Amino acid sequence: MKFKEYPDREMLVMDVAQQIVTDLNMALVGPDRVSIAVPGGTTPAPIFDVLCAADLDWARVDVLLTDERWVPADHARSNAGLLYRHLLMDRAADAHFVPYYVEGMKAKEGAAQTSGLIEQHVPLDVVVLGMGADMHTASLFPGALGLSDAMAADAPHLCAVQAEGQEPRVTLSAAVLNSAVQKHLVIFGDDKRAALDAAMDAQPEDAPISAVVQGATVHWAA
Repeated sequence: MKFKEYPDREMLVMDVAQQIVTDLNMALVGPDRVSIAVPGGTTPAPIFDVLCAADLDWARVDVLLTDERWVPADHARSNAGLLYRHLLMDRAADAHFVPYYVEGMKAKEGAAQTSGLIEQHVPLDVVVLGMGADMHTASLFPGALGLSDAMAADAPHLCAVQAEGQEPRVTLSAAVLNSAVQKHLVIFGDDKRAALDAAMDAQPEDAPISAVVQGATVHWAA
């Protein structure tokens, strides 16, 4: 794990966006399509605002979410909706987005249907991760219903999970996240840095981030 500390969040945003561009361009040297999985939430949105204008062969880029709330894209809490507002625009509008939500299905049913479609994108070329102060990443929440299945080595590519007090979610399994060629973890604040330090000495079920951060570059600003 490589740790990069930045003097401010603005510099972190610019550097991470440029590193993602570099990673994707390296992958695009090959003849095939490339894949990137990204989180939702407010932390990565400024990165997406920069990344969407990057000069890339976006038509060969497949964009996936690390996780999604089981709500339609026009819902205020949809991660897909956030991508449409911040990433899948400008030059990046040419990218191919892989949605997870299936109208009329419950999260477990939809995850089972979509999991097979993710096969062609694995291993991911690039994954961008976030982390909560509870040491969760993607929708791998400590204590969540379905966490053990999603953390298993033979887990489906996409898994349904249910954290207490939250809407149903689907998440890429720990195995899929961990197998990415390039991994970037973006965290802000002293509380997140302390949580990451604590996670390194915890069991993966208690600190899911510890199961996927090996070999990653951690980008941190106060």
